[in-house]
Amino acid sequence: MSLIFSLPGILAIDANAEITNLPKWVETIISWNEKGLTTSEDLRLSLEYLDKKEIIDLKSNNLYEIFQELSPKYEIKITKGEKHIVPLDKIKSGGPPPDGIPSIDHPKFVKVSEGDSFVSNEDLVIGVRHNGETKAYPLFIMTWHEIVNDYFGNEPVAVTYCPLCFTNQVFERQINGKDVEFGTSGKLYNSNLVMYDRLTGSYWSQALGLAIKGELTGTELDKIPFDVLLWKDWKSLHPETVVLTTDTGHIRPYDSDPYSDYFKDPRVLFPVDNQDDRIPKKEIILGFENDGIYKAYKLSDVESKKVVNDKIGDQNVVIVSTIPNMARAFDSNVDGEILEFTIKDDKITDIQTKSVWDVEGRATSGELKNKQLKRLTYDPGFWFEWVAFHPETIIFGDR
Repeated sequence: MSLIFSLPGILAIDANAEITNLPKWVETIISWNEKGLTTSEDLRLSLEYLDKKEIIDLKSNNLYEIFQELSPKYEIKITKGEKHIVPLDKIKSGGPPPDGIPSIDHPKFVKVSEGDSFVSNEDLVIGVRHNGETKAYPLFIMTWHEIVNDYFGNEPVAVTYCPLCFTNQVFERQINGKDVEFGTSGKLYNSNLVMYDRLTGSYWSQALGLAIKGELTGTELDKIPFDVLLWKDWKSLHPETVVLTTDTGHIRPYDSDPYSDYFKDPRVLFPVDNQDDRIPKKEIILGFENDGIYKAYKLSDVESKKVVNDKIGDQNVVIVSTIPNMARAFDSNVDGEILEFTIKDDKITDIQTKSVWDVEGRATSGELKNKQLKRLTYDPGFWFEWVAFHPETIIFGDR
């Protein structure tokens, strides 16, 4: 979930901050926060109280910016005693009851050699390489389950897919120090999957990675980078991968796709807040956000160009697509220098030093050999879904 700051850590930002003889109750709050027992909202309120009581001075201690970051990004409302961010009448039934589309809570995996017996080379998979493990989740399985509660090492992770929006997303699923399972609520918001957590029953928007109703309203999940690509390409990149099997504990017709006609139909089945015809509704885009600025890139444009150098607000990015269906984004700042990338002799090369880079964002030769670009997360999915949530979106290439 979103970062929880410890008070001592914040105060340490300013070496001149002089705070001594903290009351016992303040030490207790600090202790709770360090143990993950309190949220960023608890800490924000604590800082606000300390400031009002003149125990600390947020402005003189250069803490105000962090205090603002701790403040909620969304207005939280209360209706009949229940917290929510979105209007409750915008959360619509998708048809199935809660868990009518069952999450996979005990996923089973096999190696490539066995996976080839039930996954075809042309099947799309969600590929995740994280915490020392590499796994693939075929979309023909995800279609029937939408959520896999999994672990990478000892880190709890939720792999999610909404076939109505073609939104794929991978989240850390530890909240306030506790491992939390997610299930399908049977609800939709902007035609997009609404998950619920089995700790508090709060509703979560998959597209936003945000709790939109219930006890945890306003809490955000941290995202983990992933790829969507053909099985043949994923296993070529990562021959050590394992792949999710159809041994899910549920009987489903995994060899059929209930959404095949829907993908070809331009119509959207459920209500959305904002419609925008700048891009066809079901064209796949890559959605980025930085400091309140939203920008969308058509996957087809990125695939055509192979390398896109751009800037989103103050964030310099390079988006690379050298494999069909797959695009990776990186921060193009290396040691304070903004690099510009191109394709030269079928290799990713930066213009400044002529170093050669691989699809993992690592320099394999040249002056910057072994330098590593920071990978960035983004939101892939249909245009209609992204712009429903972010109507102020800028489209790459627009003038």
